[in-house]
Amino acid sequence: MPSEKRLRIKTLVMVFAMIVCANAGDLLLKYGMVQVGTVELTAHGLSQAFWQTVTSPVIWLAIFFLSGFMVSYMTVLSWADYSYVMPAGAFGYAALTFLAVVFLHEPVSPRRWVGVVLICVGVLLVGQTRPRTTEVPSEAAA
Repeated sequence: MPSEKRLRIKTLVMVFAMIVCANAGDLLLKYGMVQVGTVELTAHGLSQAFWQTVTSPVIWLAIFFLSGFMVSYMTVLSWADYSYVMPAGAFGYAALTFLAVVFLHEPVSPRRWVGVVLICVGVLLVGQTRPRTTEVPSEAAA
């Protein structure tokens, strides 16, 4: 398999891992914070919210997934252009909007759906380009 095709496949796999981990982490974080409730900006309110947050298994699961996002994000950035990874990863915003409707029962206006479609079109356009356009400095030069 040519190296360009291999690079594209492994980049798309890692971008997919980024999207899955980020979306799962964000949804769980939102769900956990709904369980915590509205945080009052007082000393007592902040300390109470802090305690509920650090003892919430849902919040810790969210942190686990968000850590997975960070690891996959750092990994893919080590071999692909930032200008490719970030727009390709933006597909997660579209997926997250859909998941927020399904799991969090959030209403989404038609105008917002149009924005989601535009994001998807942008992701498709970026996906047609090469993941890396810059040369990676050799380790011997470092």
